[in-house]
Amino acid sequence: MRRGRFITLEGIEGAGKSTQIAPLAELLRARGLEVLTTREPGGSPLAERLRTLLLDPDHQGMPATTELLLLFAARSDHLERRIRPALEAGRWVLCDRFTDSTYAYQGGGRGIDPNRIAVLEDLVQDSLRPDLTLVFDLPPELGLGRAKSCLGQGDRFESESRRFFAAARAVYLERARANPRRYRVIDATAPLAEVKRAAAAELNAFVDALEFRS
Repeated sequence: MRRGRFITLEGIEGAGKSTQIAPLAELLRARGLEVLTTREPGGSPLAERLRTLLLDPDHQGMPATTELLLLFAARSDHLERRIRPALEAGRWVLCDRFTDSTYAYQGGGRGIDPNRIAVLEDLVQDSLRPDLTLVFDLPPELGLGRAKSCLGQGDRFESESRRFFAAARAVYLERARANPRRYRVIDATAPLAEVKRAAAAELNAFVDALEFRS
């Protein structure tokens, strides 16, 4: 059985990536593929409990290393219980955030050395990396305005400063520039319908390329 493909959606708060995951999953299903949609932090029962701790505004001031370790603990459980079994069964996995978010938020935003993040990435994921990453990009002032208008009082991350999200955005774009074969940057400042078309075009092109090679 052919291994499934692992696709991640990334971006700062308010970029609209969570809105895009359902239509992208439907696109893949329309092409005859079995799809699992999931998210991080979370995605498995234990990881969802850790998500609650990580996002709870009552835990402002959580040490950066504690936050980092909780994220990778949640990711480890998520991988073993949901993502790896789905891929091995030939299903495609669409995940709202993955380790790029850790490099962006904990690396860029919190200032953790990316080499430390890389050690945990290798430990938890072994060789597993996304096959395709869609980065929904927009300036932090626009993203934060959208997030606040939709949600009101934000979670622990949504209450971070514009400077925090500017640093996170810079990391996303840097990683995309360094590996253009895996990353596709989508202009999330465009109207929703245009963003949806752009994301669908990138995903269709990815699937088409795989079918051509096979």
